[in-house]
Parts: sequence; C-alpha cells; structure tokens
Amino acid sequence: MSCFKYFPVLGMVLLLAPAANAGLCGVPSYASCPTEACNPTCCYTTCRMATETCYRTVCDTVYEPETYTSKRTVYETVTENVEQTCYRTVTETAYREEPYTVSRPVTETAMREEKYCVQRPVMETHVQERNYTVQRQVWDDQVRECKYTIMQPVVETLERECRQVVMRPVTETLQQERCYTVMRPETRTRCVRRLTGQWVTKQHVIPGCVLPRIVCGPCGPSLCRTQAPPRTICRRVWCPRVVQQQIPYTVMVPQVCKQTVPYQVTRYVPETIVKKIPYQVTRMVPKEMVQKIPYRTCRIVNETKTERIPYQTCRYVTEEKTRQIPYTVCRNVTEQLVRKVPYCVQKQVPYVTTRQVCKQVPREVEQTCTRMVAKQVTRQVPYVRSYLVPETVCGSAMSGGCNACGQ
Repeated sequence: MSCFKYFPVLGMVLLLAPAANAGLCGVPSYASCPTEACNPTCCYTTCRMATETCYRTVCDTVYEPETYTSKRTVYETVTENVEQTCYRTVTETAYREEPYTVSRPVTETAMREEKYCVQRPVMETHVQERNYTVQRQVWDDQVRECKYTIMQPVVETLERECRQVVMRPVTETLQQERCYTVMRPETRTRCVRRLTGQWVTKQHVIPGCVLPRIVCGPCGPSLCRTQAPPRTICRRVWCPRVVQQQIPYTVMVPQVCKQTVPYQVTRYVPETIVKKIPYQVTRMVPKEMVQKIPYRTCRIVNETKTERIPYQTCRYVTEEKTRQIPYTVCRNVTEQLVRKVPYCVQKQVPYVTTRQVCKQVPREVEQTCTRMVAKQVTRQVPYVRSYLVPETVCGSAMSGGCNACGQ
C-alpha cells in the first residue's frame, strides 16, 4: 500500500474510472484518453524492487549443567554411657548398751568391845615377918578359829540362740528380646525427566510482496498489483525433547532387628540364720571361810615368899576393863553395770553403675548434585528485506507503448 503515495495522478484516474472498465484492473481504457496523453514529453514515477540483508536478534534457550551442593541428614548409632544408681543391702553389727545388776562382796573390818576382869595387886608394907604369896602373870599365845561365810562370784559362760532374717541374694539369668534399628542401604530407581533436543534445519516459504505494476492494455497502460514470487529460506530451529531416564540412588532404610540378650536378675530371698551368742552369768555362791585369830591368855602363878623385914603384902583387887577386838564383816554391795550387746542392722547403700544406651544422632552430610539450568543466549540471524525505490521515467521510453495503444 505504500506504493500508492508515489502515484497521486493515477489514484485520481482510478477514482474517476467508470464501473464498466472494472475488468482492466480498475483502470479505464486509454481509448478515451486524448492524444496529448501519449506525447513523449510525459514523465511518471515508478518503483524499483531493492533488497538488503538485515540482522535481527534471536534469543535461544540453552541448558547448561550446573553443580550445586546440598545437605542430607544421615543417622548414626552412638553408644552413650548412662550412670544408674542402685542399692545393695549391707549388714552391719551395732552395739546397744544394756544395764544389769551385779552383787559385789565388800569386806570391812569392824571393832567390837569386850569386857574382861583383871586383878590389880595392892602392895601393903608390914613390919613383922610374914609369909606372902606373890602372883606372877604368865602370858600364853594361842590361836582360835573364826568361821564366817562369804559370797564368792562364779562366772558361767552360757550360749543363747539369736535368730535373724537375712536377705540372701539369688541371681537368675533370663532371656530378653530386644529390638534395635539398623540403617541398611537400599538401591532404588527414580524417573527423572531431562530436557534434551537438537537443532533441525527447516525451510520456510516467505510469500512475495504485492507490487504495483503498469500493464499496457488496449486502452493504454493500467496499474495493477502483482505478487512477487515466494522465496525459500532455511533456518535452524531448536527442537526440545523431554527424555525420561531411570536413575538409581541409594537410601538408608531403617530396619528393626530382634536380638535375644541374656540378663541377670538378682532377687533377695529371706533366710533365717541362727547364731549362738555366748554370754556370761555371774552368780554368788556362799563359801565358808575359816580365819585363825591369834590371842594371848594371861594366867596367874602363885609364889610364896618369906620376909623378916618389913614386907609388903599384896592383895588383889578385881577390876573390869574394856578392850577393842577387830573382826571382819563381809557384805554384798549391789552395783549397776552397763554392757554392750551386739545386734545386726541392715541398711541400703547406694552405688553407681554405668550402662550403655544406643541412640540415633542426626548428622548433615554434604553431597554434590548436577542440575540443568536454562540460559538465554542471543544471536544475530540474517534476513533479506525487500523495499521499493522510487524512480522517475520519462515519456520517450513509453513511445512504443503509445503506438500500441493506437492500434
């Protein structure tokens, strides 16, 4: 349509043409034209087809492999020591104080008074002769036996039965079924879609442009539009294609395993133990003792004397005297004593044991993966553009045509 801007005169002719001349491409016949129209002096403007090579930018999608790092969680079995407090029974011997009464003999020395009579001589002096009797004292040492009873302690050792209940540990071995989890590798297959393709050369037919052309008819030249012949161009086209591919990968699958583990159970069974505990008993046994007590006896021996000179006459006067005689007295004294009696005491003593406990600990592991990343790549594609170049043509070139129009 851009070609009509160069033909203002022809456009007016087309608009003024009668409808009967529509068969001549819309241009009226030159038969009705005056003769002056075919003079060599007439000039007109025509269009010439010109081509040039241009470039346009085309964006293509290219997939390039890209390596990236991702993290995945891996579970590891870790054994941890756990402290556990247990209790065991410990039997200890304790002592309690028990009072008891003991009779202890105490020997004391006492004095008793004893009265006895003595004859004291009284001397008298006489002037005459007389016979007199003199009494002389003679002392005799003698021993007499004194019997007394004492309480003598006798210690006897006896035994008594002490019954006590002791918890005796009994160990039994039992079987226990334990479950534990094991991570085992398992190979699986997953379907991955991968985008591939290829470059395909395709031919495209570009229709020719519609060009106005002057056609000489019986009534003179007429303007009609004629389509240029098509042209074929080749162009590389990227044909994408999705390919499904089975890719194996390995995963850790938890699997529960069962294991029979023996373990020991300690239980306490009551048991009665009979112990014979010796003890001493003190009893007082009477015992007769004989003590020899020395004493002196005084006896009077009479002697007769004769004196011619004054002599003395002795007469005896009886006197009563008191003397202290010591003797021994035994009496029992009661005393309160304390003795320690042993007995058994049971108490729970804590102790710490360590056992191993398995647990799963997560850990992140880095892995390298590859993915296809789309990328836009621009390139310059040449193409041929056609355009019309206006040219001015004078009438000398159309002289032959005008003669043809006259025919």
